[in-house]
Amino acid sequence: MISREQRTPFSEWWWTVDKLLLAAIIVLMLGGVILSLAASPPVATRIGLDPFHFFNRHVLFLLPSFIVLIAVSFLSPRQIRRSALIVFAISIALIVATLLLGPEVKGSRRWITILGLNIQASESAKPAFVVLAAWLFSESARRPEMPATSMAVTLLIMLVSLLVMEPDFGQTMLILMVWGAVFFIAGMRIVWVMGLAGLAAGGLFAAYLFVPHVAGRIKRFMNPASGDTYQVDTAMEAFSNGGWFGLGPGEGIAKRSLPDSHTDFVFAVGAEEFGIILCLALLLLFAFIVIRTLSRAYSSEDLFSRFAASGLAILFGIQAAINMAVNLQLIPAKGMTLPFISYGGSSMISLAYGVGMMLALTRLRPRVEMESIGDATAAPTYA
Repeated sequence: MISREQRTPFSEWWWTVDKLLLAAIIVLMLGGVILSLAASPPVATRIGLDPFHFFNRHVLFLLPSFIVLIAVSFLSPRQIRRSALIVFAISIALIVATLLLGPEVKGSRRWITILGLNIQASESAKPAFVVLAAWLFSESARRPEMPATSMAVTLLIMLVSLLVMEPDFGQTMLILMVWGAVFFIAGMRIVWVMGLAGLAAGGLFAAYLFVPHVAGRIKRFMNPASGDTYQVDTAMEAFSNGGWFGLGPGEGIAKRSLPDSHTDFVFAVGAEEFGIILCLALLLLFAFIVIRTLSRAYSSEDLFSRFAASGLAILFGIQAAINMAVNLQLIPAKGMTLPFISYGGSSMISLAYGVGMMLALTRLRPRVEMESIGDATAAPTYA
């Protein structure tokens, strides 16, 4: 048993970290292992690999991801800001390298191979960007004379421009939504809300006019007869086949023909084998993680911790919502992983980094430890 009297870094972490939030994240990770085992063997077999190729790699990526998650949760808010700056700078450099040197796949350049590892740098850029934007908004609130909001807009334009050049419009829309949400939490004026909504709508319309694959996805969503909707149709059949309690582990039919059953459509595979009950459980688990983090964030008197934890929770929640909505044919198809459930090394490690920062920012700390609050005699609060 760990005593409260101990003053080791681990004991301080143990008594300040949100254990319910940590437990929910661990349950989600274990659920990802089970669903990867259910969904990935048919995909590996179809392309001539060992049946457990993707499952083994999923577990292999899970181990360093969990280490990253725990290690980052030990950091202080100041260390989180510094790490985010470093990670963001490296990610931007890798995105530029990807645009210049990365292979073109289906008209996009999103991956670069380094030391035998395929890296999608936009994944690591997302949580780091959210933290930097939150820091700039908090500085703008504390020091109005500082052009922090303009700097946040500049960072947004830089990242979005690079993502559009790949092109990756799904990640672009995700970044815009999260940035707008953090800006709103920071006290954005209504004119900014209208302006951002107008820009987003204009950007989507421009993509529809000038980017063929974006137009194709929207047309297929609006009128399924206008193109190939095999994957989303098969996913919907999986939900229908599974019913409330599923066909049973290993009995799924859709995964035998779904090309992306282990990534974009793992949610549908889970629905077919384990039923809608599992889908509702996953939905509640994601909702709990987001709401719990937002609740802890709003208990913080440190603006940076409040904005950053809220932004990371919203990023996590919107990404999960997009994946599930695509599986249910509620929005046009978009390649977006389901956090800790879908296969993908870059995504999993980046999610672990973001969730680790969520845990760190929602730890219970005395105000004396918080850089932006100087009252050392105050009672403990969330930071």
